Amino acid sequence: MNSPVAENLRLSDYDYDLPEALIAQEPALERDQSRLMVLGRASGSIEHRFFSNIEQHLVPGDVLVLNDTKVFPCRLLAKKRSGGKAEIFLLNEHGVNLWQALVKGGPPPGRRLSLGNGIEGEIVSTGSDGTRMVRFSGVPDIRPFLPQIGRTPLPPYIKRDAGMRDQERYQTVYADQEGAVAAPTAGLHFTPALLERIAAKGVHVAKVTLHVGPGTFQPVKTDLITDHTMMPERYSISDETAACINSARTESRRVIAVGTTSVRTIEAASPEDGTVAAGAGSTVLFIYPGYRFKITDGLVTNFHLPKSTLLMLISAFAGRDRVLAAYRAAVAEQYRFYSYGDAMMIL
Repeated sequence: MNSPVAENLRLSDYDYDLPEALIAQEPALERDQSRLMVLGRASGSIEHRFFSNIEQHLVPGDVLVLNDTKVFPCRLLAKKRSGGKAEIFLLNEHGVNLWQALVKGGPPPGRRLSLGNGIEGEIVSTGSDGTRMVRFSGVPDIRPFLPQIGRTPLPPYIKRDAGMRDQERYQTVYADQEGAVAAPTAGLHFTPALLERIAAKGVHVAKVTLHVGPGTFQPVKTDLITDHTMMPERYSISDETAACINSARTESRRVIAVGTTSVRTIEAASPEDGTVAAGAGSTVLFIYPGYRFKITDGLVTNFHLPKSTLLMLISAFAGRDRVLAAYRAAVAEQYRFYSYGDAMMIL
């Protein structure tokens, strides 16, 4: 990655005031009825629109890049042998019935947790990053049982338990490749009809996959943001998508990423020559001010937490001062923030 500029690299540079009442606790009644702030990347100009009209800001030949990862029910409620409560938050499958996980309230290695119906999880080991390896028993393979025993992993700032509606709404309409522990939330605003209108306008829709992990939302705990390390996340890009994006770059057509995860995928898969390489891999790419974008010309994103790596990424794209000014405007205009909130389009 390119060396960043010296200024604006302190964690405190990415703080802002947000009234708690603006943190969305429920999705909009209809996906595309969220509000849309359109931010001029160069000028800082701000327009207030609705997401249902987003195609008005797209032109024929644009490439819209979507992340088609699918959230799986990875939150498992468990009990200790003492009767106390615990929670297993699945991250990565390392083999049949062997998972890397975050365990809350769990016992030390060697102890078991009960998930009900004869299913148990044994804490095998603890990693240096605080994650645990958990081996399940009582079923040949726990994965097919996750829809019955697992819960939708809503973010902690949504102060309620996940319900039946969240199974649909905390998932994009184009989700296809299961493996994410959090939704690529910028994509939650699209409907099938809206995507059809976008395609009919001559916009190319391309899909990548990045399985969103907890590292995307991991709090930055270092004063100097360059000391922060991202957790690995798996991605894949098809030959068709790589060709579509590379053709647009050659012909000076815009590549507009939907979500920070799509940005990180296409930027991570691009060497310095500015072409996207097809294939699968893992990325720890951390984008903050000073990064030189090789592929991304535009970005659709939600409004992000203070001091988060996501806020740093969009600050790298549009400039910290412009982004924070836009956030202040969003607060003044009563936009809804975070996963179930409204959206911003940066062009």
